[in-house]
Amino acid sequence: MIPQQWASPCGNQCTQKFAALTQIPWRVFCKKGCDADGETWEECLAECNEICYKDPVLKDRQWSAYIDRSPGAANYSEECFHACVAGCGYKFEIDTEKVDKVRPNRPPPPPPVAKPPPHVVRPGELTQDLPGTSA
Repeated sequence: MIPQQWASPCGNQCTQKFAALTQIPWRVFCKKGCDADGETWEECLAECNEICYKDPVLKDRQWSAYIDRSPGAANYSEECFHACVAGCGYKFEIDTEKVDKVRPNRPPPPPPVAKPPPHVVRPGELTQDLPGTSA
């Protein structure tokens, strides 16, 4: 048996797509898409959402998202999702164009909190925490 025959055809396609050393994590997530338990394309996509995004493990306990084993940062989660979806596409023989159009089923991130600019004290300017006279 030659090495190309050790893995499934789906796994081989993941290995070819994510061949560079820097892409090894994405190759792993692609193969997770290949090995997903879902019986349909839609179920496979749902599994990719579960694998790649941090959700609270305990409902209403946001801190419990850190228990999850997903990749972490938002851009890593998105890369993970696309790699996993590629694996699902290989598994179900979905056209590459359709695979590339899939987006994660996630709520939009909350808007950033606007912070007021810091107050800059200029030399000679009095501040409220210092008296105006010297001792």
